[in-house]
Amino acid sequence: MKAAVLEKPNYIQVQNLEKPIPKANEILIRLKSTGICGSDVHLFLGDRLLPVPTVLGHEGLGWVEAMGSQVTGFQLGQRVVIEPNIPCGSCRFCLQDKGNICPNKQVIGVNSPGCFAEYICLDADFCWKLPDSISDEDAVCIEPLAVAVHALQVSSALPNQHIAVFGLGAIGLLLCQLALTKGYQVWVKDLNEDKQNMAKVMGAGILPKEDLESFLYNQEIVAIFDCVGVAKATNLILETAPRGSEIILVGLANELAQFIPLKIAREGISILPSIIYDHPNDFAETIELIAQNKIHPGKIISERFPLDRIEDAMTLAVSGKATKVVLDINNQ
Repeated sequence: MKAAVLEKPNYIQVQNLEKPIPKANEILIRLKSTGICGSDVHLFLGDRLLPVPTVLGHEGLGWVEAMGSQVTGFQLGQRVVIEPNIPCGSCRFCLQDKGNICPNKQVIGVNSPGCFAEYICLDADFCWKLPDSISDEDAVCIEPLAVAVHALQVSSALPNQHIAVFGLGAIGLLLCQLALTKGYQVWVKDLNEDKQNMAKVMGAGILPKEDLESFLYNQEIVAIFDCVGVAKATNLILETAPRGSEIILVGLANELAQFIPLKIAREGISILPSIIYDHPNDFAETIELIAQNKIHPGKIISERFPLDRIEDAMTLAVSGKATKVVLDINNQ
């Protein structure tokens, strides 16, 4: 099969690899399309070093090609979407329903072969059947939308209250769309005006460049979602968060961020982590939201490339100019 292999930072190429064979509990998926995530960009750039050459990608959509002997409930040719974070199920965090922070979890495209390939094998429990009512465009965005679903659940903010979203990459835009769909009043901030305008068309307000702290306080912002993934932006949020608000960390900055403990304690500001999603509830809710025609995450897709043009696709994703880049891999 063809697969795009990251050999070293900033060097990825399509190679011919052995087609995988499913184990007893696995499904072999013939991949149709795969989204490029911000974490793929960080891996590509070498912000997080991988120990061996790796097939990246984890936002996979495809069809059931073959099944292991223990797999039931699926049919050949059935359309499925991949849930790529697989907790061990037996550590103390998994036993406390905190599988999203399982230290032993298998992550597709990081410590096992990913979706920038024609085929992938995956535990059947992490393959989700899709109703015909969900388009392929929406289906390939289910995984990042599940991240947004989880982040909104982490917050105690309620519909009709005002929230702010900093950073309008795919997750930030999907969080904006989701919150507006659920009736939240949403304010956004991003350096890219085109992305801000996309959020504005959805119904969000644009945060001002000046007097941000006063504006957040006067608008009674109760929760700020940090979807930037850069410590400089996190510092700005920590400095300007209004009294009594929550800061939900969704972006994955790996630099040092700083805050003044007195401000956080005296003003009752909460800092909450949100990482990926809970299995299986968040994926189930995400699929149901789309199936009920309440949200269409595929609207954020801006560019599509064939797998053979992986270098062009990654270059665009690295630039930050695209809202969502998708690789088209196989046709039915």
